[in-house]
Amino acid sequence: MSNPLQSAPDTVPPGDTVDDAVDDALQQVEHQLSLLWRRARSISHQLSRQVHPDMEPAAYGLLTVIRREGPIRLTELATCIGVGKPSVSRQIAFLESIGLVYKEADPQDGRAQSIRLTDKGEEKMHQVQDARRQVFRERLGEWPLEDVQTLADYMGRLNAIYGDGILKDVTLKETNPADPA
Repeated sequence: MSNPLQSAPDTVPPGDTVDDAVDDALQQVEHQLSLLWRRARSISHQLSRQVHPDMEPAAYGLLTVIRREGPIRLTELATCIGVGKPSVSRQIAFLESIGLVYKEADPQDGRAQSIRLTDKGEEKMHQVQDARRQVFRERLGEWPLEDVQTLADYMGRLNAIYGDGILKDVTLKETNPADPA
């Protein structure tokens, strides 16, 4: 299988090898993703505080998944966001205590419980997500529609290839500080 990154010699700056150009491009992608990730965390923090002043961003993320997926079991919710059940359980208890979610008997298995948004939770999420969408509209409003669609496609492709996690197949090489690596 060929690597498309290796097969574009016409885009290599003079004096660079294909490998150098690939490394530079990947470093730029990594930098931009890191910047986007930090900004997204900051925005999630702000959004969670708009829902409730004591809410952690992780709880806001759970609300987002519950809203998108509908009634969901705790185990599925934990799997969906890639954290352990105890962490999700603690956040769900908080969300229950402020009236944003409730548990009900799972219709397919009466022993299990499904979590869903309350009317108050649905309304809060609707308000916050509408406000967030308006920010996207303002920030990307000058972009041509085709560029916004292309961005969404590329982000979708990127998310698809990372799927279950970035570090799953990565092993860090041990280095000896005395070695001039």
